[in-house]
Amino acid sequence: MSRTLITFVSMSGNTEDIATILKETLESEGQNVSYTFMDEISIEDIENYDNILIGSYTWGDGDLPYEAEDFYDELEKGTLQGQKIGCFGSGDRDYPQYCEAVNLFAERALEAGGDVFSEKLKIELYPETDEQILECQTFARNFLKWVEKGKVDSHVS
Repeated sequence: MSRTLITFVSMSGNTEDIATILKETLESEGQNVSYTFMDEISIEDIENYDNILIGSYTWGDGDLPYEAEDFYDELEKGTLQGQKIGCFGSGDRDYPQYCEAVNLFAERALEAGGDVFSEKLKIELYPETDEQILECQTFARNFLKWVEKGKVDSHVS
């Protein structure tokens, strides 16, 4: 069974709520999931995982939050080689760069050699409605299907 890491930053708890839904959904699908704040894991530690879900809120006008900058900077070319990466986050549509941190992490993960899931989960503020919760659950299940499909494809030659 593959090992999945969910790492995130959350100031008001919005992105943490999303991460919790993702974790519960993946675990309900029988996955082994670790869950931690981004500033509590080292780049070296992420090598122990097959799949990584990276979550961040967007600060100000499309910026990464301060507590995500070190992790972002440490993601260098080759850091994520061979790992499946998904990106998620929360944002506020009142700002012109809605959930831009999600896009920034997806781009950096690709540059770092990760195999990045094309879907990105972007939630307005926090997942409070049934529709938003379902959107989080669907993202987690779609990520898992994508990961599993990659395993099948890599065995077919």
